[in-house]
Amino acid sequence: MPGNQSAKPIRVALVAEEPLRLAGLVSIFEAQAEAGGPGFFPVTGSLTELLTRPGVEFLIYDLNAARGWLETLELIRRERPDIPLIVIGPEGNDELVLNAIMAGARAYLDITASPQAVVSAMQAITAGSIWAPRRLLSKLIDRLLNGRDTNLATSSPHLTARERQVLELILMARSNREIASHLGIEERTVKAHVGRLMRKTGVDNRIELSMCALAWTAPRDAESKPAGTPGPKKDV
Repeated sequence: MPGNQSAKPIRVALVAEEPLRLAGLVSIFEAQAEAGGPGFFPVTGSLTELLTRPGVEFLIYDLNAARGWLETLELIRRERPDIPLIVIGPEGNDELVLNAIMAGARAYLDITASPQAVVSAMQAITAGSIWAPRRLLSKLIDRLLNGRDTNLATSSPHLTARERQVLELILMARSNREIASHLGIEERTVKAHVGRLMRKTGVDNRIELSMCALAWTAPRDAESKPAGTPGPKKDV
């Protein structure tokens, strides 16, 4: 991520059905630029136009009040898998977050997220991680490690205890250096574990590896709830 405005601005496509919410998203990036933060250039338009526009490096989709949002996210992933997708939606609905990630979102922010949280989500994505509510990631990690899903044996590869520890920390957006420090092993050993995890799952990067782990832990009968459905309070 650029650290000053002299670098080439990052083009961020913004999609929101409500004009006021779109204006709010635009103001986030304008405020960052005025404060001397990372240089972002917000791009607006219809989803069809934005998916065909070259040079877009991120796409932020506001699913609040959006109908058919799940199909829209799958369309974005299918048409432009090269563009990292950030979803902004209501808080307190774990299944909504999970479904958004499974549909291709690499970050989920609730409507109370600060401008800095948006920037931090972009930085996490750039580093190869998924940005989502910590409590939800912890719940998914617990489900993976404890094997509560009876279908895991046939849907996920066999992982050693150390590989599971590394995978847990990858889901928590830790770098190889941080993982090495946490586990008390060398960074090159962490890289070897990550390489084996990728080979076992048939993926090419940490984002796909994280999504595989989330897929193993996703409830088989989970159904998407309406965007406005309230749920338990959680920390982000």
